[in-house]
Amino acid sequence: MLQRLQRSSRGKMERKIKKEIIVIDIWSSSDEDEDEDEEEDEEEDDGSPPRSIFCLKKSSIADIKLIEEKEDCFILDYDPFESIDISKILTISTPDDDDDDAPDLSVVSERGQVACRDYPHSRHLCVKFPFDKTPHESYCEKCYCYVCDSIAPCKSWRGYETGHCHATEHDYRWKSQRKKPETVIPQD
Repeated sequence: MLQRLQRSSRGKMERKIKKEIIVIDIWSSSDEDEDEDEEEDEEEDDGSPPRSIFCLKKSSIADIKLIEEKEDCFILDYDPFESIDISKILTISTPDDDDDDAPDLSVVSERGQVACRDYPHSRHLCVKFPFDKTPHESYCEKCYCYVCDSIAPCKSWRGYETGHCHATEHDYRWKSQRKKPETVIPQD
């Protein structure tokens, strides 16, 4: 690949990139080679110049768009519809990151507020302490008890099976306890 800077007609510096052109010979027999020579002679007689065919290796989308604008025919040397490993694009890694358990997707930035983190939510919906990955007794400053409908931890928060920290909206037992008025314990 050859790169050079060149002034455009507007006086701006533009980078011109020359790509290596790969021509693929489709004919294989010698009889067909003779026919090809005759066809080339006929093309020259028509006054239309022979067109080149580009074979593109994996490259950036900008390069493909540039070629699409200029060329009628080109061959892609890869499947443009195959899935992209987005973790290579979005993750910010440090030399210390030799983790095999690295997440497949990393959030680089966020905009606005996240409902299950920045607003009050029941414990089983907490983003800061995921319900299936952290002890149920843990809670953030925005968590509330699903049963009591009060700020976590409530008076019945802890307990092996009966603790309100284990309550979810998907369990019928917790739904029925939530509807009973006597289960609501005011917090001091």
